[in-house]
Amino acid sequence: MNALEKIKLIDDIGTTLQSRMTFSEIDAYFSAYGIPTDHQPSYNSKRVYVKEILPKINDDIVIQIANELQIEHNYNNKLPTFKDSTTTFWKTGHFKLFISHLSAFKKTIGHLKTDLEKYGISSFVAHEDIEPTKEWQEEIEKGLFSMDALCAVLMPGFKESNWTDQEVGVAVGRGVLVIPIRKELDPYGFIGKYQGFQAVGKNVDQVGEAIFLIISKNPKTRNRIISCLVDLLLLSNNKTEALERINAIRKINDLPKERVIQMKTGFTENDNLKDIEIIRNFNELIKLYNIQGVKLKDFDKVQEKESDDLPF
Repeated sequence: MNALEKIKLIDDIGTTLQSRMTFSEIDAYFSAYGIPTDHQPSYNSKRVYVKEILPKINDDIVIQIANELQIEHNYNNKLPTFKDSTTTFWKTGHFKLFISHLSAFKKTIGHLKTDLEKYGISSFVAHEDIEPTKEWQEEIEKGLFSMDALCAVLMPGFKESNWTDQEVGVAVGRGVLVIPIRKELDPYGFIGKYQGFQAVGKNVDQVGEAIFLIISKNPKTRNRIISCLVDLLLLSNNKTEALERINAIRKINDLPKERVIQMKTGFTENDNLKDIEIIRNFNELIKLYNIQGVKLKDFDKVQEKESDDLPF
């Protein structure tokens, strides 16, 4: 990547971050990569801020950020990525979590996969003991290179697996968040720097909530999970979905106010949310941000009156 190519890629990154994150979120995101954030931009613009910081940063890190943001480019050290349209296992609009585990634990992992859906998380569950066909390997690769984060369930035998260590290696190489779940095995090697969640003695609901909270707090994934949950709430098809998504959003501390305003603006556009209990729960959520609640009558659409006196 030459100097002009780097400038163009940084401009694309700046434009993307400007639309997705606040200044403080960009700082937290950069800090996760060890990028200094004490720079004072020459103009009060998030895009300018990014464009003035990243030129000093190593090309590999810039490319890694571009990959994580799914910005298309053609540089040689780009890792493969897959768009949602080429995969069949991710639920549309959900946060994408690859779960790496041993097959002996697959029944419990199946329950965990179901539990995580209430948090807007779609899971790809790989089974270590399957001798993959070429097609199966391609599916695993699609999962690994389109995931937003990886959860590694660490238990005796994980290190010795032919597949789990490789899956973690891809996550580390891509720079995505790795969440170690400690099931009688502590984080080691490349994942030793990540603080694992102790799952011994916990039930599936507790583990699922812990994974969600880690994702919602980490700067690499926080903005993504918030975007997914807000969009999923506004597109809810029924009362159960809506209440689950409101409850999940309430567990996230300090939502960006623009996201809360976005929720309120779009809330009354979906008649599936026109329910007293849903509205009450939603108003309790946005009240935390000093935003006035919605009313049942707000769902009433103003019908445009037809006139016989229309201009020709």
